[in-house]
Amino acid sequence: MSRRLRYIGSTSDYDGCPTLYEITETGEVLVQGDLVTDPAEVAQLRNIKPGEGFVTVPRTLLADFAPRDVNRERVLIGYDEFEKMFVSCEHTAFRLETRRRYRSDEQSETYQRFVAGLDPEWDLDHPWCRSRREQSALGKRFERVRIMDNPPTMGQRYLLNNSERNGMVGEDIRYLWRADAERLGLPDEDAWLFDSRVIALLHFDADDDITEIEVITDPVQVARSCQVRDAAWHYATPHREFGAGVPSAM
Repeated sequence: MSRRLRYIGSTSDYDGCPTLYEITETGEVLVQGDLVTDPAEVAQLRNIKPGEGFVTVPRTLLADFAPRDVNRERVLIGYDEFEKMFVSCEHTAFRLETRRRYRSDEQSETYQRFVAGLDPEWDLDHPWCRSRREQSALGKRFERVRIMDNPPTMGQRYLLNNSERNGMVGEDIRYLWRADAERLGLPDEDAWLFDSRVIALLHFDADDDITEIEVITDPVQVARSCQVRDAAWHYATPHREFGAGVPSAM
């Protein structure tokens, strides 16, 4: 069975080849570069096994993108500390929102009203809304790309309605169909990226409840998250325009 590769980074711009990939099943790194074929150079290499190949890559590729501290311990935070990150961030908070449902949504009164075909009656004076308005007024950007299935789940339809509320308090929300997200190679992880330097990765159980919030500062993973954000944001559609093309639930 072919192994699955995850792009890490490259110094090749658009017309070269030096690139690093991670083999997702094992965490090993695959290096793409110019082949070394000169017999005199190959003769200087040690302990060559049958089938091995050799490539050259720029030193900057390894300096910028090679994984470091592979044994670093996981850092978990509580929900209160997580909420403070939206106040302590300096300029941006971006979320790739990938799941088909969120149990916390389904436990809300607004969700129950929406499912019953009623106006959710969003409370724009809710503490969450006030905080987003205050932080947005400071010049901070709050952005999300939400992934939607076709046909959408009830939870995804609810969040599409919710996008209007979020937009009114300072968030900019765009959408991608899941098939398009898969073609772009976007990950399934649901996470926030703060100031392009720290990730808050959300872990869920089988009932779609958040179980852990993991803080990641590894520069390779952060760089990858920035690339994911840029691709998702570029190809996603603003929520109002996207919503106009979502098929009716009827």
